[in-house]
Amino acid sequence: MKRLIEARIVNPLLEKYGVPAYKTEGSAGLDLIACLDAPQVIGAGKNKLIGTGLSINIQDPGLVAVVASRSGLCLNHQIRVGQGLGIIDADYHGEIGVILHNDGSEDYTVQPGERIAQLLFMPVVQVAFKLVADFTTITERGDGGFGSTGKH
Repeated sequence: MKRLIEARIVNPLLEKYGVPAYKTEGSAGLDLIACLDAPQVIGAGKNKLIGTGLSINIQDPGLVAVVASRSGLCLNHQIRVGQGLGIIDADYHGEIGVILHNDGSEDYTVQPGERIAQLLFMPVVQVAFKLVADFTTITERGDGGFGSTGKH
């Protein structure tokens, strides 16, 4: 069963390009569209904020929308979501913007209507920190990190 999320078109160009939708029955993410009236160049090693023409009203603080890279765009053109993952909080109602980063050595041109990222919805667990001098449990790993468990 699909959950209904209110969405609003904030750039009329999105009507021309089409509202994001799942491309297959098994898709986890909806493709976000570059809602542009002209091509935009992302220089090698640079970031560019690209509007999607869409805003959403999640309404549930137990849910978050996550903006993720498209694998083909990253593999073939070295274009990815600049901050790793973008977070759309339940109380944000503005246009979803995607920070795209060009890891390549050549400029990349984003075309109007191009699928630039994916939007996924995930559960959120909010926590409160209880400050302690020592943890109440001991683990084998402890505070070892950054390769402490080996390569194989």
